Amino acid sequence: MTIAAILGGKGHEVVSIAAHHSVAEAVQLLAGRRIGAVPVMDGDAVLGIFSERDVIHSLEREGATALDRRVSEVMTSPAITVSPEESILGALALMTRRRIRHLPVIQDGKCVGVVSIGDLVKHRIDRIESEAEAMRIYIQSA
Repeated sequence: MTIAAILGGKGHEVVSIAAHHSVAEAVQLLAGRRIGAVPVMDGDAVLGIFSERDVIHSLEREGATALDRRVSEVMTSPAITVSPEESILGALALMTRRRIRHLPVIQDGKCVGVVSIGDLVKHRIDRIESEAEAMRIYIQSA
């Protein structure tokens, strides 16, 4: 199973922000959309990723003045990305190894989606539950 299957279920909407926006604007976007991270874009190019962790680290370093900084100054760059052909298990391993929770999905140089560790874990749990139910039905019918 691949990342493309996840995007097929959740959709390809990419909520993003431009590098020149303020951290305060990015925080409003994250809170308003109830998401944990957004890719920082310049046209189709992903420059980095801005996450809740970036907010926390910048606030710890600079206090409230960090909210006036540009997203490009506090984002994580370069962003770690995957292709739609990446396996779900491969993406989970990457997220675990790099200690990240969001992956922009890049195809032909364009961001076609973002997957979170929650998306991937949900998919795995749904698949395991489906397989267990199929086995219960098989055993009951034997």
